[in-house]
Amino acid sequence: MTRMDFELSADQVALQEAARTLLDDRAGHDRVRAHLQSGRPFDEGLWSALAEQGWLGIALPEADGGVGLGWVEAAVLLEQVGRHTAPVPFLPSLLALTVLAAAAQPHTEWVAALASGERIGCVGWSRRPDALVARRAGDGWTVSGRIGPVEGAAVADIAVVVASEGVFAVELDPVGRPRAEPAMDGTRVLSWLTLDGAAATYLGGVELAADILDRGAVGASAEMLGGADRVLEMAVQYAKDRVQFDQPIGSFQAIKHRCADMVVDVEGMRSATWYAAWAISAGDPDASAAASTAKVWTSDAAKRVMASGLQVHGGIGFTWEHDLHLYMKRSQFDRQSYGDAVFHRERLAGLLRERLLSGSSVF
Repeated sequence: MTRMDFELSADQVALQEAARTLLDDRAGHDRVRAHLQSGRPFDEGLWSALAEQGWLGIALPEADGGVGLGWVEAAVLLEQVGRHTAPVPFLPSLLALTVLAAAAQPHTEWVAALASGERIGCVGWSRRPDALVARRAGDGWTVSGRIGPVEGAAVADIAVVVASEGVFAVELDPVGRPRAEPAMDGTRVLSWLTLDGAAATYLGGVELAADILDRGAVGASAEMLGGADRVLEMAVQYAKDRVQFDQPIGSFQAIKHRCADMVVDVEGMRSATWYAAWAISAGDPDASAAASTAKVWTSDAAKRVMASGLQVHGGIGFTWEHDLHLYMKRSQFDRQSYGDAVFHRERLAGLLRERLLSGSSVF
């Protein structure tokens, strides 16, 4: 039986520190604020820096031009992306690359272009299985329907979409990229992806669709973990610095309890997310259950952490000048991405029900 060490290895810690150093420099407060004012869909300079460091190929085998690590390392990077509210479509492109590499017939040209950062990918997934309909067209397929909001679609070259008949890849140049929609989270570019008989390449069936959901849920969980951890740090520091009645507000019991609850939530998010990432990398049969568990916990916990962060900061936390709103807005989208907590509770119940009916243990 394979066992998991809940501590990161020395190499993973080194990766975490290197990622934080890079993003401290390239996606710090001033740079993210400048991006929000620029009107650009994403930070091209930061994207190039991530590509140069091999981030996009982190989980791709070395033989295919990647770094040859796994989804735990991908989660480590995604946590730092969430911690810095980095304005790049990292998760959707990473996920599209992973799916294309895992397809029954891998598309090496697309994989190489996405791994190098030369091209960008996005993923269209909906809890409604009929949002996109795929049909046979001679020797190929076409896909029609409307799905969204899809992160990165306005700047993507390749869309990996989950449709009624399976998972498909659609090149967006021939059909036209969708326009970016106004979004509450200015660090992301969101669009509605509308396809009308678009030529599509079949990648796989229900197993690949489930894998997309698992990896997408864990990726969004990792981003929420990074954001919540940073909000906890900001709240604790503010509680030390803010003085009322000649005392730091952190000495007040109500503030202590808020911060303690935030620690419990963040550490729970960390354990659930890292376990789910490990389960995916190890090919563990519990991977889908672990992914849904992580998404449920992080979605609920992130909401609590953001609310507590606001309470600790008081009025200053509501202002544009404070960074707290960036994390709140980003977590709002992450909570909905690849299924919200309600969806994943229902999915988890279905997975456990299958085990019960088969006579297996649910533990």
